[in-house]
Amino acid sequence: MKQLELKFSGPAPSLATLFTSFFEVGTTSFGGPPMVAYIRTMVVKEKEWLDDASFQDGVALCQTIPGIITMQTAAYVGLRLRGMAGAAASFLGFGTPAFLFMMLLSALYVRTYSLPAVVSAFHGLQVIIVALVAHATLSYGRTSLKNLKDTIIAAVAAGMFGAGVNPVIVILLAGFLGWIFYRGETLPTRGGSPCSASRPTKSFLFLVVIAAGASLLLYFFQRNLFTLASLMFKITLFAFGGGFTALPLMFHEVVKVHSWMDAQTFLNGIAIGQITPGPIMLTATFVGYFLYGPLGGCIATIGIFLPSFLIITGIVPYYDRLRASPHFAKTMRGILCSFVGLLLSVTIHFAQNIPWDIPRILLAGAAFGALLLRVEIIWVVLAGTIISVLAL
Repeated sequence: MKQLELKFSGPAPSLATLFTSFFEVGTTSFGGPPMVAYIRTMVVKEKEWLDDASFQDGVALCQTIPGIITMQTAAYVGLRLRGMAGAAASFLGFGTPAFLFMMLLSALYVRTYSLPAVVSAFHGLQVIIVALVAHATLSYGRTSLKNLKDTIIAAVAAGMFGAGVNPVIVILLAGFLGWIFYRGETLPTRGGSPCSASRPTKSFLFLVVIAAGASLLLYFFQRNLFTLASLMFKITLFAFGGGFTALPLMFHEVVKVHSWMDAQTFLNGIAIGQITPGPIMLTATFVGYFLYGPLGGCIATIGIFLPSFLIITGIVPYYDRLRASPHFAKTMRGILCSFVGLLLSVTIHFAQNIPWDIPRILLAGAAFGALLLRVEIIWVVLAGTIISVLAL
């Protein structure tokens, strides 16, 4: 296999350096997409491991494929610098702090969620999550909906999800509509290649075999954990556009299909995730812990994170042809538009589970306004928690 084309000054960092560097940035990275900016600052400006063009190539790749964008960006940097081992070190380093925080807070929640102060705090946090998802819907809408065709796909997706259609079917239909709607148009494609690998590495194939073997063991000896892990795996495979786009899928499966928890408890899980660093998909850790304790939290986390790692490290050798395909670009356009509709429907459903009154309406409006003004999510959540305990 050809070696990755590296563009950095100085010797390649050690695996320990990659892990500790990404662990540090992962400890302080809050707020979804801005986490990519934190990684860029460290990798391009501070460490000078990659030039900006190489880093942006990786971001473009991560935005095109399904998975957790921030985690995949970390893995991409490690892959460019030290191959599969570097990808694993960066990926684990960035994700470990958020996982540990989420496990701790999930354990505290399970033991304290019935206490009056905790109930008051989560009543307010649920309102803030509605504002957060509404803001994500607006942001995705501004980015993705460029014309009437885009809006039609989003509206169809919202209607189908609201009618109870499986989100996976909605996403597949949206991709087909994108291919149909834009057949006569020329959508922009990207040339070049983020790296020059020609085929998957042996270490990648070995990891796939290990994952398959572990899945078989769970299937035969812990069927409930296998169901949890496979569900999270499936959600990530359809998470185009980042963690927020996975929320409709996770909500549908966890709350509606399996009835593992009610909508308000799911909202609480999202809220806990927003006071920890790391991606919003860590809600999966909360779900796993709530259902099966620490082991469930670990299994759900592996189920939601492992596909992101496998996708980014496995797709790189073929991405040059994939991203240059006009059919792929048109299908992706439809899929990304559908997520606006899915997020809108989730916003409405979450809002329907809130007992609205004047204080909650004011809190939601203030949170939404703060997000529009680009206040960091962690400060919105912390302020909302304090207000909730005092006023709700």
